[in-house]
Amino acid sequence: MMKIFTFIKSFYVCSFLVLYHPFVVTATIKPLYKNYSFPAVIAFGDSILDTGNNNFVATIIKANFKPYGRDFIGGKPTGRFCNGRIPSDYFLEYFGIKEAMPAYLDPNLSTEELLTGVCFASAGSGYDPLTIELASAISSEDQLDMFKEYIGKLKAAVGENKTAEIIEKSIFIISMGSNDISETYYLTPFRRIEYDIEKYTTMLITANSKFVEDLYELGARRFGVFSLSPIGCVPLQRTIKGGIKRDCVEKLNEGALVFNSKLITSLVDLKKKLPDSRVVYLENFTLLHDIIVNHTKYGFENGDGSCCGIANLELGPLCSSFTLKVCLDTTQYVFWDSYHPTEKAYKILVHETLNNKADEFV
Repeated sequence: MMKIFTFIKSFYVCSFLVLYHPFVVTATIKPLYKNYSFPAVIAFGDSILDTGNNNFVATIIKANFKPYGRDFIGGKPTGRFCNGRIPSDYFLEYFGIKEAMPAYLDPNLSTEELLTGVCFASAGSGYDPLTIELASAISSEDQLDMFKEYIGKLKAAVGENKTAEIIEKSIFIISMGSNDISETYYLTPFRRIEYDIEKYTTMLITANSKFVEDLYELGARRFGVFSLSPIGCVPLQRTIKGGIKRDCVEKLNEGALVFNSKLITSLVDLKKKLPDSRVVYLENFTLLHDIIVNHTKYGFENGDGSCCGIANLELGPLCSSFTLKVCLDTTQYVFWDSYHPTEKAYKILVHETLNNKADEFV
């Protein structure tokens, strides 16, 4: 069994990945939202939000090499699984805080960067402990411990009262669960022996609720929790399981929708349970699915292939300077690598979502 597990772990990591240092800008920018001023945005989760923490972790799930980051500020690879900025960054920009979110594990963070928002997310992470073991990512529990350490640094810098005010008024965004379902549940046999998808998603939602409650106990009050996206429509899954026509893998999408329906209910319950909280459901399944299917409507030429690579399987180390092809114009692609959207697609997703949801954080 151990040999089988080791083999599957290697295959899991490769499928997730067949699957420098962050350049942080804190210049004053004009907010798109002007009804309220939030001091910071703080991120937890997986590769959708990870701005470079995995650079400092013993894992092969990294993106701190070219061509990742080629359209980022300064043209540098930072550990973001994208050609440029990702949702963590666009949240900060939308609220006029700064242009990019630094990774908390960056050893050279300034006090200003700590005060205005940092990222604790780790690519490959999830709620299931097996996901963490397979991907060698930072668990949600460890991300929470890092946040406690962060609070201590804030107190040392600005005092206890100011720290409490920053934590209370900041927005906490969370994105986890995609790796649990698309990789741990459907790629490996271990969880399917124990759970059907209903029971497995219930376990994940319970972990999400506890994570939000733990943050609340530490002073957080404003939460934005991302739904799962159409994970069956990413280029990797379409190539592996989508048949000759590379259709979306509906079984994966159905699993994501089961998770999302339970997440909506759990967040409503949390809002009632946690006094003075703002718990916001950030739905992105429907919008991203529409962008993929009707990509020309959003100004894309390609909705089912990846910019980086020729096989629609390239991710992480397989999307590198040795990659045989990288598209010339990323703005024509919905997906950057075989798993993650381009900067342009992320910007559309975040702006459309916040145009409808920003008031709920006030």
